[in-house]
Amino acid sequence: MNPFAGQDDPAVVAAAQQGDRGALTEVIERHRPWVYNIAVRMMGDPATAEDVTQDIFIKVLRRIGSFEGRSSFRTWLYRVAFHHLLSAKRSRGEEHVGTFEEYGAGLQAAPDHDLDAIPVPERELLVAEAMTACMTGMLLCLSREQRLAYVLGSIFDLSDTLAAEILDVPPATFRKRLQRARADLHNFMNGQCGLINKNNPCRCARKTRTFLNAGFVDRNNLKFQRDRIASIDQVAPRDAGVVFDKLTNDYPALYREHPFSDPQQLAGRLSTMLEDTALAGLLPSSQ
Repeated sequence: MNPFAGQDDPAVVAAAQQGDRGALTEVIERHRPWVYNIAVRMMGDPATAEDVTQDIFIKVLRRIGSFEGRSSFRTWLYRVAFHHLLSAKRSRGEEHVGTFEEYGAGLQAAPDHDLDAIPVPERELLVAEAMTACMTGMLLCLSREQRLAYVLGSIFDLSDTLAAEILDVPPATFRKRLQRARADLHNFMNGQCGLINKNNPCRCARKTRTFLNAGFVDRNNLKFQRDRIASIDQVAPRDAGVVFDKLTNDYPALYREHPFSDPQQLAGRLSTMLEDTALAGLLPSSQ
């Protein structure tokens, strides 16, 4: 399930370059869930991430004929994806959260309420939704370069060598971005988040009602839990037996418990895209 664990089949890639729709479908199916889940954490909103993911695969279709095999196809595809994510228009979530200081002030100002009137099964789901939304907001306080480094290096656990190759930067540059992102998130969560520091007053269950009232969580239309197929930890497992310190283990572990989603509506959109005659000019076989 993890496209970073192995290379793409060269025969499939070659067929895709010739416009074979079955091969193009296989390429998209292999990489779609991962591109989408990275996009969610970069843009902060599943609906925006769906649009961005479609835009990325349109770029892949436009450029696939230019792939010359100088790197692995996986590296080439994710370079296209990540350059798009780094240059895309700022999302509403990014505009809303602002800096860590501004985000922290907003959380502190949010009143605490109980959820006793909501039945336990739904209550737990709403708290999980609020927690995911809140922690996603924390990611948005990072610069995009730092955010992408954290998503790749700490949440999805790519090695610095692979991540640097995909981002086309020296490994030392990637490690510096990741170190800074970890430090910034650590400082914020250690000073604000009750999940990390029990002395902090901020508790997901106590803020969920405020998130509901403000519209950040929609009781009838969950954003993060709706299309969950697994947790990130299940699809991007860490190497067994490795010992991590608090900064590189405890904090990312909270993010790795978040949903790994694969919206079927996105799969349908990309399938329709491949069949859309308006896109025929993008495919190598039609040129």
